[in-house]
Amino acid sequence: MDAKLARKVEIRKSETLHKRFVHLQRLTVEHETLAGGQLTIEREVHDHGNAATILLYDPSRKSVILVRQLRVAPILNGDNGFLIETPAGLLDGDDPLSAIIREAMEETGYRIDRAEYLFDAYMSPGALTERVSYFAAEIDATARTGKGGGLDEEGEDIEVLEFGLAEAFHMISTGKICDAKTIMLLQWAAMKYGL
Repeated sequence: MDAKLARKVEIRKSETLHKRFVHLQRLTVEHETLAGGQLTIEREVHDHGNAATILLYDPSRKSVILVRQLRVAPILNGDNGFLIETPAGLLDGDDPLSAIIREAMEETGYRIDRAEYLFDAYMSPGALTERVSYFAAEIDATARTGKGGGLDEEGEDIEVLEFGLAEAFHMISTGKICDAKTIMLLQWAAMKYGL
């Protein structure tokens, strides 16, 4: 193994700053430096669990199913909080595949029996522990079996949308789609299915 990758890291102290839906901690971490010394740093880390997301693609219509829901954090940057995204959700103790099958039905109303695992990615590893598992599934967009829209008990109010893949991909460059996981999955689909 590369010596640069095998450097020792130790968490010296962990302090909970806040814990409800998210767990915010202040960590004191010591690690070996590239030069062989020791460095102690303090970081705040936000943990609310790992998640999964999926791109639902209809090959006959060359379309994707996306959702739109309120995300409060973008409002703090002066953006519209109603983001267009791929269906996603926290694992809530399930494995990533089971979680995304559940979330796809809850959010969109589409039942999927299997999905292709693509990759895992950290969205903002400087401050978030969240690792997202990415999936894709081909569907028949005319065969929606559930209501979708999210769960009332979770305060979800989700709009189900269908866009042509080319249109959705173009929405990245116009800023209409600015969610990282959605951009990554649309780029994957553009490579797989072509535009």
